[in-house]
Amino acid sequence: MKLSVVIPVMNEEESIKPLFDALHSALSRVEHEIVLVDDGSSDGTVATIEALRTPNVKLVVLNKNYGQTTAMAAGIAEAEGELIATMDGDLQNDPGDIPMMMQYLHDHDLDVVAGRRAGRKDGMMLRKIPSAIANAIIRNMTDVHIRDYGCTLKVFKQDVAKNLGLYGELHRFIPVLVQLYGAKMEEVDVRHHARKFGTSKYGIGRTFKVLSDLLFMVFFQKYSQRPMHLFGTLGFLSLFIGLAMNLYLLTVKILGEDIGSRPLLSLGIILTFIGIQLITTGFIAEFIMRTYYESQNKKPYIIRKIVGKH
Repeated sequence: MKLSVVIPVMNEEESIKPLFDALHSALSRVEHEIVLVDDGSSDGTVATIEALRTPNVKLVVLNKNYGQTTAMAAGIAEAEGELIATMDGDLQNDPGDIPMMMQYLHDHDLDVVAGRRAGRKDGMMLRKIPSAIANAIIRNMTDVHIRDYGCTLKVFKQDVAKNLGLYGELHRFIPVLVQLYGAKMEEVDVRHHARKFGTSKYGIGRTFKVLSDLLFMVFFQKYSQRPMHLFGTLGFLSLFIGLAMNLYLLTVKILGEDIGSRPLLSLGIILTFIGIQLITTGFIAEFIMRTYYESQNKKPYIIRKIVGKH
C-alpha cells in the first residue's frame, strides 16, 4: 500500500459524496486506501459512507465524539500505507494537492510535508486573524518556524505519523511533535476552498484551549527529559530569595526591631516554602520520567539508521 489518506469527519453527511469523487479523481494514479474516522456524528454521515464505500475505503466509527486529535490518531493507527496523508473532511482541503506533496517529499528527501493554505477562504475576524495571532505565538515560543499550524493537510512517512503521540487537542502542534521526533519537514502552498456544506466546528472559544496546550508543548519540548532543570532552577531561586529575606529580618530582630507585623516576613516564609515545593516537584517529575521510559522499555532517543552493523 503506497498511500493512506486519513480523514476525521463529524456531521459531514453532505460532504461525503463530493469528497469521495475528489479523492478518487485526484488519486487515480496512486495506489491508496482511504481511512475515514467518524468522530461521533449525529447525522447520516456513517450511513452515507457505508453506502458509497469502495474496497479501498476503511471506515472507523468511534463510539462518541472524542475530538479531531483523537480521531486522527485512531485513523493513523489503522493506516497501512508507506506514506500517510491527513486532511479535513469538509472539502476545504483539496485532495489534488496530495500527489504534489508526495513528490515534493520524495524529491527533497523529507519525512513530512505540511500544507500552507494559500488564499485561505475563511472569515477574517473569527478565523484568519485569531489563527494568524496563534501561529505567531506558537512560532515564537516553540522556535518551530511553520507559517500555518492550522492546516490539516500533511503527508508523513509512516514511522513519523505513527510515533507522533497524538492525544488531547494537540493536532495543531503536529509540527512541534514532528520536531521532537527529529523528522525533516518543510511547508508547501496548497489550495483552500470555502466550506460548502455544514458549519465549522471551530470558534473563537478555542483560543484559550490552544494557549493551554501551547504551555504544555513548550514544557514538553524543552523539559520533558529534564524537568528538574525547570523546577529546580525556579525552586532554588525562590528558596534563595526567601532565605535571604528571612536572614535579613533575623538580623533586624537581633538588633532589637519588631518584625512581627512586617509584610516582608510573610513574603520570605512563602517564598521559602514555594522553593521547597518546586524542588520537590522537580524530583517527583524526574522519577516519573524515569518510570515512563524504563517501565515501557522506551528509549529517550530515536535512531534514524545504523551504518556498518553486522
